[in-house]
Amino acid sequence: MFTLVLGTLLFLASCGAKKAAVSTQPTVPEPVVPAWHTCAIQGARITVEDANGRMNATANMQVVRDSMCIISVTAMLGLEVVRIEATPTQVTAIDKIHGRYAAATYAEINRKTRPEINWDILQQLCLAELPTGDKKARLHYIFDGTEAIDLIVEYPERRIDVPVRMNAARLDNYTQVDISKWL
Repeated sequence: MFTLVLGTLLFLASCGAKKAAVSTQPTVPEPVVPAWHTCAIQGARITVEDANGRMNATANMQVVRDSMCIISVTAMLGLEVVRIEATPTQVTAIDKIHGRYAAATYAEINRKTRPEINWDILQQLCLAELPTGDKKARLHYIFDGTEAIDLIVEYPERRIDVPVRMNAARLDNYTQVDISKWL
């Protein structure tokens, strides 16, 4: 009798039970969205050391994540002397003092540079996100197999999700030169 009552109760309980549908489709993870879209760093101290000595400057860096980086290097009196505009495919360097510019892909730059420079490293440099930390970065590069430079960047606070002006420079005022003139 006990078995009959237990069986009846289980049967009645199972009548109202709902089973979850089992999907045969693989689950696709949602894409990871960065926590921010733009970044601005103003007043970063840059030091370049090479065999000829040391040069100090100040830089302002603006980034639209995965789109464009602009590095504006200023010397004494706050005059912009070099502007670097980088995208995931190319870099344009503008020498405002000498009125010239060079545009090159990362592959063209890396023919003369070790270790290689790529978009990810450049973007991390502009975001203070290099593995060396967010206060100071030190990079060592060798150009054309012989000339070595050390690039040291000391970062102030970065501002996230602020308006940035990403207007590309008007290059018609400058003379284009081959990238090898700069490297």
